[in-house]
Amino acid sequence: MDLLEFSDLRYGLFVHYGLYSQLARGEWVMNREKITPLQLREIALRFQPSAFAADEICRLALAGGMKYLVFTTMHHEGFRLYRSALSDFNSWQYCERDLVRELVESARAHGLKLGLYHSLNNWYDQPDAVAALEDPAAYQIFIEQTFARLQELLRLFTPIDIFWYDGWWPFSAEGWQAERMNQQLRQEQPNLLFNGRNGLPGDFRTPEGHLTAPDPWHPWEACMTLNQHWGYHAHDNDWKSPREVIKMLLTCSLGKGNLLLNIGPRGDGSIPAESIEIISQVGSWLRNGGEELLQGVQVMPFSPGLRQSGENGDWDAAGPLYAKGQRLYWLLFYCPGSQAVLTGLEMKVREVRCGRFGRLDFVQSEDRVSINLPPGLEKELAPVLVFECDRAPSIYRTGGMRVPKVPHPRYDPVQPDIKY
Repeated sequence: MDLLEFSDLRYGLFVHYGLYSQLARGEWVMNREKITPLQLREIALRFQPSAFAADEICRLALAGGMKYLVFTTMHHEGFRLYRSALSDFNSWQYCERDLVRELVESARAHGLKLGLYHSLNNWYDQPDAVAALEDPAAYQIFIEQTFARLQELLRLFTPIDIFWYDGWWPFSAEGWQAERMNQQLRQEQPNLLFNGRNGLPGDFRTPEGHLTAPDPWHPWEACMTLNQHWGYHAHDNDWKSPREVIKMLLTCSLGKGNLLLNIGPRGDGSIPAESIEIISQVGSWLRNGGEELLQGVQVMPFSPGLRQSGENGDWDAAGPLYAKGQRLYWLLFYCPGSQAVLTGLEMKVREVRCGRFGRLDFVQSEDRVSINLPPGLEKELAPVLVFECDRAPSIYRTGGMRVPKVPHPRYDPVQPDIKY
């Protein structure tokens, strides 16, 4: 996969799963509670992912409108979810399941692009990163074990699309020997993409917990949790709403980036119902007209003072406005009722449609268009009205009931502290 194709994916599923999932207190539980490697082996004896179903995960991604999947092959706790010849601390030894292979094969069968997450640091293997930081001899053993682990993983599952590093504490790129690391893995698979979490910038950036595009721009992917934890936490019910996920998707799309949205299966591998419901609702929205908003639309800029060159938009109580070519998109986060009215139009509208409802009746009188909304649309999640226009869309409204015939500010005669 090349970077152009990666940048067009837009939406992916991140899956955090491991021994920590059955403790149900988040993915950093070993570190936060200082669980020893011996105690972790005892926890592994109870690891039975009876409800882990690779096909169900892939079908959820597809139902959600996602194009790729990233799976945690080994998190910081050091437990491999694949059959490894380098360590017996793996899922095959404890439950005779190679979960990575199951997911890789399913993703390929379902046509999903695939990334494998792997933590460079781990708290289980000895010598660990603390010892490597303190002692040069321990460092040599630690770094060679890390390289061997990465190489084995790629050889087991090549071809994949993305190698997703994480857990780069406590070293910089120099300490991780990151140039050599990437070079060796690219010898195994020349077209592999890397993120930037071994200390190097990587092929794409991975902002975590925020949706900020790199400046200057570079291919990027925002990784975000669906609640407040990556791994399963039994008492985290702080779920993002489908509307919030849609807003995140639009922010990433407008910044020409991807959204990698995480789920944390329970200890038995089952997916929380809330995750399924939210992702499925967003998938329905994408299929019902939302997908078009991820295909290169632009915001319609405006400012409160004097109109500037290139300003063609405005705000509206029902939701934001976007444009592409001769199309205007009106995203109704807040349905106005049985009729939607938009004013200030500087173009003629030829047609209005909305997802599965098809063409809608409308009347335009000068700069005002009134659209009859069909029964049931008010129950839809963020319906998208698409206007086919006779030219590039442009809207101009002011703080008055008509546009003055003399020079005037749009809304504010002085520079405000409002940011549009």
